[in-house]
Amino acid sequence: MPHSFFNLYSHDFARLSVGVPPCRVADPAYNASATIALAQQAAQQGAALIAFPELGLSAYTCEDLFHQRTLLDASETALGTIVDASQSLPIVLIVGVPLKVDHQLFNCAVVICGGRILGVVPKSYLPNYGEFYEARQFSPADEAVSSEIRLLGQTVPFGAGLLFEAENLPLLKFHVEICEDVWVPIPPSSFAALAGATVLVNLSASNATVGKAGYRHQLISQQSARCLSAYLYTSAGQGESTTDMAWDGQAMIYENGELLAQSERFSDVASLISADVDLERLSRERMRQTSFGQSTRRHREEVSAFRTVQFTLTLPTDKPLRLNRTVERFPYVPSNALLRDQRCDEVYQIQVQALVQRLSSSGISKVVIGVSGGLDSTHALLVCAKAMDRLHLPRTNILAITMPGFATSDRTLMQARQLMAAVGCTASEIDIRPSCEQMLKDLGHPYADGVLQFDVTFENVQAGERTNHLFRYANFHHGIVIGTGDLSELALGWCTYGVGDHMSHYNVNASVPKTLITHLVRWVAETGQLPGAGSEVLLAVLDTPISPELVPGALVGISDGASDAAPAQITESVIGPYELQDFNLYYLLRFGFTPKKVAFLAHSAWHDSEQGAWPEGLHVLRNQYTLKQIKTNLGIFVDRFFRTSQFKRSCVPNSPKVGSGGSLSPRGDWRAPSDSEAVVWLSNLQQIPEE
Repeated sequence: MPHSFFNLYSHDFARLSVGVPPCRVADPAYNASATIALAQQAAQQGAALIAFPELGLSAYTCEDLFHQRTLLDASETALGTIVDASQSLPIVLIVGVPLKVDHQLFNCAVVICGGRILGVVPKSYLPNYGEFYEARQFSPADEAVSSEIRLLGQTVPFGAGLLFEAENLPLLKFHVEICEDVWVPIPPSSFAALAGATVLVNLSASNATVGKAGYRHQLISQQSARCLSAYLYTSAGQGESTTDMAWDGQAMIYENGELLAQSERFSDVASLISADVDLERLSRERMRQTSFGQSTRRHREEVSAFRTVQFTLTLPTDKPLRLNRTVERFPYVPSNALLRDQRCDEVYQIQVQALVQRLSSSGISKVVIGVSGGLDSTHALLVCAKAMDRLHLPRTNILAITMPGFATSDRTLMQARQLMAAVGCTASEIDIRPSCEQMLKDLGHPYADGVLQFDVTFENVQAGERTNHLFRYANFHHGIVIGTGDLSELALGWCTYGVGDHMSHYNVNASVPKTLITHLVRWVAETGQLPGAGSEVLLAVLDTPISPELVPGALVGISDGASDAAPAQITESVIGPYELQDFNLYYLLRFGFTPKKVAFLAHSAWHDSEQGAWPEGLHVLRNQYTLKQIKTNLGIFVDRFFRTSQFKRSCVPNSPKVGSGGSLSPRGDWRAPSDSEAVVWLSNLQQIPEE
């Protein structure tokens, strides 16, 4: 039997489908046949559920024919055909049919699974305006007398307040409403979501008019976002009567405001769309957003009125089932070029506004920043420059210092000098090697006796000396030290604690991950925001390997202070590629997923070199990663994040939160003990296969 890791249902995803079959007005047998054909296709694709249009078995446009017994009987017979067919289909079907109950006619959705009718949901709100005259033929749900009915020899629940829960996939709990129900101020699905429904389904027969399709998207997107749910929408299409209306067969699937799938409108053939909905993500969003629970309590009367119908799904877990869903390789960076530019601009403005406010409120007009010629300090310097422009202060109020040490490369030193010149700040250069040598001598470090011992102390003496100079320089010039370390470094503990680069008066980068900083700098370069040779310098910085530059290369003569032409240390060779570690950070921090699920998502995003082709200029270190590489680097992340680095995050400087992906400030998104173990995460990691 294949490893369950490779099956999407093992990670609380559910493949859900929406079908729009061609129909014939008042020909239920034909409509049932078309419905079954689409259900079979969806089942073959591994879907757990498929929804069909409103009154799809009879067609919506029957008008007064709905009062003809012959049509009603034929519709019920067609329903029986579908129920019989469902015995051999491992999928839930939701079909629309007119049903006579207690001498009233109801516009109903019938939920079917494995030859069993799970329940019947009547429409709550009947439109009786414009081109709609439903109240002429049907009664609304709240006029129903019975809560159970006999249908095709089965006793089944009846009513608008029904929830359907899969016992073997408990996060799949769905509710059904019909067309107009979602157009009212408080749709029934709102209360259903509060009652626990993670998936909301709408069987619709919404006619086509100019601009209506876009409005439907807005409506469904907002309802799914507000309810922290998935929303499946299906609408009548080809075959409906065009006596007075036209039909586009629009179908769509949203998850928490995000469009996952949509049909082609005005199709002449059957439409079938599917999407893999992340049920755990929805559940975790509700758990995180505590106001959702508060709303549940406030509407406890409406919530308590729902009844739950349980059933067992036949899930396709006996075979690999890859995720049919785009998983962005760079969750912090939009792959769409236009959206990426908008994101960069907004992030930049947030950072600048925060620094402007800090300087304004403190009455301080100068900032001190260490410029290494690397990525993070480059971006922080750009933020400082823009802040000075906003404050109408000269950029010479930025006191920028580059501080070469034992391993500073010719390349980064040159880039630091060029960058400071391009920005127009007050530039200084301090060689920290003499003071570092004195401290190493005071410590009794072997380096003082000529032994080339490049240990943690050797590294941290340099980092600490730089920070010490910056703070004293700020004291002397009445400024504040601007921190440059980013979110990725905080997550991995890749910063020198206390008197190292961990500390500053205010850090503009602390909630911006490395992958996003890369694109922020590229965006500034490509949009020409730094005049003269500035863009060339920025592009050179982007092409420079990320390095702390604290340990020289093997061929460097330490005694005479020589340095390599390029950085010798490569950060990603120690802590893993940032593009993978930022991926891990996003899903572990933002959603609290298990390492096993994070690896499944990473494998879905990175296993194929052709997956998600990126626009020109979007940096990708590797085109793909094997599952073993994903597991190895995730292990590095889990150990460093959960076990060894929290004490550094417990006392970080003030810094603005930038994105919804989270920050690691103990005053913001993340509070955790500094002495916890990583045992449970590492144990879960072992469940990931390596190939």
